[in-house]
Amino acid sequence: MNLQNAKIKILDLDLKGCVYLNHLSHSQRIALFFKTISRLGDGPFWYVMLLSVWALQGLAYGLQILYLIAAGSVGTLIYKYLKHKTTRPRPYQVHQVIVLGERPLDHFSFPSGHTLHAVMVTITLGYIQPILLILMLPFTVLVALSRMVLGLHYPSDVIVGATIGATVASSIILLAPSFNIVL
Repeated sequence: MNLQNAKIKILDLDLKGCVYLNHLSHSQRIALFFKTISRLGDGPFWYVMLLSVWALQGLAYGLQILYLIAAGSVGTLIYKYLKHKTTRPRPYQVHQVIVLGERPLDHFSFPSGHTLHAVMVTITLGYIQPILLILMLPFTVLVALSRMVLGLHYPSDVIVGATIGATVASSIILLAPSFNIVL
């Protein structure tokens, strides 16, 4: 199989996965559930987790919290750069069979910023307070699924977003000692 055929096969699988998951949103209850997950993934859930870490670690943990916020903004810069460089349209914009289940926060699809941040925050905060993984891991999986169920992302957008999120989280954890930050 040559490179062009491989690319076509991958794009075909990407679309099939998106259509399959988006079909779940035809149920009003499922659509509402994933819309709620997506909105909580916009920030509210993560703010509660960050405040939980601060409360569990103690108020003296403020410098570390500032480090996490500053370092975490790298994820935002990366995904915004990639979105504007790749300009991949969202699935619902290209394929009529895909139903839009939630208004997007921005115009382009690649990569999934929601998934990037969910994975990044889950790994980083889970490293600091493993007990929070009980809540964060299932929520992160639901955020990733919500992006496809709601017709906002292809599976490849979500996979790349998760990969970038994991890479940024690993960097945040590994670089903290260089800044005299003890996580």
